Amino acid sequence: MKSAYRRLRGVCAAALFTLSIASPVSAQVKLPSTLAWSAYDVGSGGYNQSVAIGNALKQKYNVSLRVLPGKNDISRNLPLRENKVHFSANGIGGSYLAQEGLYEFGAREWGPQPVRALMLSISDQLLSIVAAKDTGVKTVADLKGKRVAWVIGAPSLNQNITAILAFAGLTWNDVQKVEFGGFGAAMDGVINNQVDAAFSSSISGKAYQIAKSPRGLVYPVIAHADKAGWARLQKVAPFYIPFMGTEGADLSRDKPAESAAYPYPVLMAYASQDVGLVYAMTRAMVETFDMYKGAAPGNAGWDVKRQNFAWVIPYHDGAIRYWKEAGLWKAEHQAHNDKLIERQKVLAAAWAQVAKSAHADDKAFAQAWMKARADALVKAGFEPVVTSW
Repeated sequence: MKSAYRRLRGVCAAALFTLSIASPVSAQVKLPSTLAWSAYDVGSGGYNQSVAIGNALKQKYNVSLRVLPGKNDISRNLPLRENKVHFSANGIGGSYLAQEGLYEFGAREWGPQPVRALMLSISDQLLSIVAAKDTGVKTVADLKGKRVAWVIGAPSLNQNITAILAFAGLTWNDVQKVEFGGFGAAMDGVINNQVDAAFSSSISGKAYQIAKSPRGLVYPVIAHADKAGWARLQKVAPFYIPFMGTEGADLSRDKPAESAAYPYPVLMAYASQDVGLVYAMTRAMVETFDMYKGAAPGNAGWDVKRQNFAWVIPYHDGAIRYWKEAGLWKAEHQAHNDKLIERQKVLAAAWAQVAKSAHADDKAFAQAWMKARADALVKAGFEPVVTSW
């Protein structure tokens, strides 16, 4: 599993660079006096990290960071799309699923989004299903028949659970789906015995609350040796890797959990965001790293040495400019990035065709989009990943 994690973290010559080399000293970072990010709900790992980063920006550059919490992927991406915030410390839904135009992003008012990455946080946390220990759940298969949280408007959380259930050959039909209006409410539902399991990062404040509650917390085992299970999981969620979690509620180096992970949060913007601003934000994240790396659980994941420049969404031109200056952006990264941008163009063209056609209702529209999406991707030589919902 170490080799898989090593691939995700993209450890290469980057490890030899110090921050002083990675951050040119010939020019000053130019950021507006007030920045705005969207992030997950208050108490989430992404929100806590954003606040810690904001404190570092204030100390070093006298820049105020306003963090706008969002209950779901739509509420985090909407202010980004409408230019109400500059960036988002987002999850897999607001980045990858938004790019793909899947689930809530397949609605008429959305469609595939031109998202771009600045940096990824690849820490030692898990991003998986957490369950109440009093349920007796030990593996994913044990979730059969249990109450599992479904967060309305949060395709990333729900899609991730779908993938993890698939690992054990289960679907939502094999569990009791309990709907909640947001991530925080779903996690509180575990504490309040309204539900038995929910999706979370292990470093979420809510995960710590569950662990300290009378119900206790457990991470259902996702066995790394089960190759067939992993094939089923990654068919639904290609951004996942097998991972031994050592950071978070009830976790440590001496008490790891055999599970799964992916980068979180993803610091992202839209393709239209100003190149200079994106460059400055990326550089500021690197220059202030020593100031915030220990200020919130998971912040070590923003380390330059942990970046992966060949993930599932493309990088912004402003970020690429910084990473090139740092000597970390290679030809193979650019080739990968170009393919991802080509994928986004294929998706956008397919969406435009479907959007201008007449459909009886939202269900008919969704069916037409999913067919057009899959057909266009296959024709262009890409894997559709998801073909229905």
